[in-house]
Parts: sequence; C-alpha cells; structure tokens
Amino acid sequence: MTLLPPRKTYLRVWYLWMGAFFLVWSWLVFGHDRWSDVTEHWGIALAMAIGSYAAGSTPMGGGTVGFPILVLLFKQSAELGRDFSFAVQSIGMVSAAIFIFARRQPLAWAMLKGAALGILIATPVGVIWLAPLVPPLWIKLIFAAVWGGFGLLHLRRIDEIAGHEGMTDFDEKWDFRVGLAVGIGSGATVVSVTGVGVDMVLYTVLVLLCRADLKIAIPTSVAIMAFASLVGIASKTLTTGVQPGVYENWLAAAPVVAFGAPLGVFMVELIGRKPTLLFVAFLCVGQFVWTGYNERAALGWLGLALFVGAVGLLLYGFEKLRVWGGILVGEQKRKKSAKEPGAAEAESS
Repeated sequence: MTLLPPRKTYLRVWYLWMGAFFLVWSWLVFGHDRWSDVTEHWGIALAMAIGSYAAGSTPMGGGTVGFPILVLLFKQSAELGRDFSFAVQSIGMVSAAIFIFARRQPLAWAMLKGAALGILIATPVGVIWLAPLVPPLWIKLIFAAVWGGFGLLHLRRIDEIAGHEGMTDFDEKWDFRVGLAVGIGSGATVVSVTGVGVDMVLYTVLVLLCRADLKIAIPTSVAIMAFASLVGIASKTLTTGVQPGVYENWLAAAPVVAFGAPLGVFMVELIGRKPTLLFVAFLCVGQFVWTGYNERAALGWLGLALFVGAVGLLLYGFEKLRVWGGILVGEQKRKKSAKEPGAAEAESS
C-alpha cells in the first residue's frame, strides 16, 4: 500500500493572525480603559463560546447563535443582532477561514470565487437600500424561518447529507456561475437583512445539488461567510453606521470567537460532523419555535400560519434542489461513462 505524503500546512500564518488580533484587542480594551465593557457583557461572550464553535464546525455562522441570544434572550433590537452578527463574524469566521486556508483543507474553489464576487456586488446594495426598509419584526421572522427550515432539513436528511463523498465534478464555469447567483441572491437579501445566510445557501447548494462531502461543503461555507461578514460590516460602517451597543458586545465576544471558531474546525474532525450538525439543527428548530411563541400576539393566527408556511415553502425548495441535483449527478455519470474507453462498445453490446 502506498502512503500519501502528509499535506503541507502553513499554521504559522494563523499564529501571526492571532498575535496581531490580540495585540489590537488589548490596545482597544486596556489602552482605552474599556475593560468594564468587557466584564459588563460577559453573557454574550459566554454564549458566543458555543456560537463560535458552531461557526467553525457547521455551515452556520456565529451570528446564528449570537442573533437569537441578543434578540430573544437579552431583548435587544433585531437591528443590533444583525449588526453584531456582522461584527463578531468578522473576527470568528475570519479566524476560522485563515485556519482552514493554513491547513490547506479542500474547498469548492470555483463556486467560492463566484459567491465571493456576488457578495461583493450585492451585499452593499442590500445594506444600503433593502435592509433599512425591513421592519424589526420581519428581521426576526426571516432569521427564524430560514434557520428553522435549515434545521428541519438536517433532521430529515442528515444520513444522506453526511454520506456524500467527494463532489460531483461539474464544469468550473458552471460552478462559478452558480456561486455568483448564490452570492448575489443571498447578499442582496438574507445577508443584508439578518447578517447571516450565504453560508447556509452555498452549503445547501453544495450538498443537495453537487452532492459534496461535508469536508468540502462546510469549510467552503465558513470561508464565504467570513468574506460576507467583512463586506457587511464595512458596508454598515461606511454608510448607515452600526447600532449602539454593537462595539461593547464585540469587545467582550471577539477574543472568545477568535479561538472558538478555529477550535470548531479542529474538533469536528475528532468527534465527527454528524453529531454537531444534529445538535445545531435542534438549536435552529428551537429558536424558530421560540420566536413564534414570543411574537404570537403580534402575528395573530394568520401571521403564525404564514410563518410556518414560509418554513414549509423553504423545505419544498430544498427538496426540489435535491431532486435537481440527483438528475444532474445522473447525467454527469452517464457523460463520464460515455467518455471512458470501451464504453460505447459495451453499451452497444
């Protein structure tokens, strides 16, 4: 048996990043007498210990935990939850992405590049023109419905999703165009409104349409959310500004997520992705139920029915994407077989 040489890594790049981050964070906190802000917001730092682990080990950004904790538990505004998602992920997801790049983990590069270009174009547009028009209640409902549907997808299809190996080999131009569509559609809508989402959409396309291995799909989703967070927080800062309180919460949570997200990347290889995905799926469904219960008076029976119906519509879309993926995979296999030597003779015989 031939043993493959170990994959060369560049972890010193990640160490340099961590050193630079903590130097800057220490200067912001101790050089500007902000330690009281850190201790006052210890609750969000504790919550993001879980959120950052999920951010590195699943296709769910740290804002997936930070948003409901701030909005549902701490009763902060939905706008603050969105802006905090951008801010905290600009450290946690970026730290995880640098760790992934340094370890040279496999990524769906063509689709990632397309999605990054789409995010760069569409997210500022959504932040400036769409997000200010969306009422706070709708921000909460959109967030809850999108991630509730995502959680139900995994509770239903986890064995199938976790069983994929490699990735269906489509044309790179096709992958790039699909990624571009994902980036533009997500950046202009769910990312600009809630602060998260493109990671979920790109991951869903990879596992349902391309039948990608989780070892490819999850790191790719982490990388795109890192980029989207940087674009999002830059767009907010340079245009509409961030909500009051974001900076104080960020100071408390940033050092936690800087370690926690890369830890999730590392630990998931030891304990497996399936248990982690199931745990986070239950969290996603739980926050959906929690949001519906808390907002039942504002929604009324008709609103609750539409809220639940939105998740059903999302699941229907996921199923259609899965069916389309099966068709494309079958077509790709037939094309590959036809190109193999002797395939035509074998078929005619």
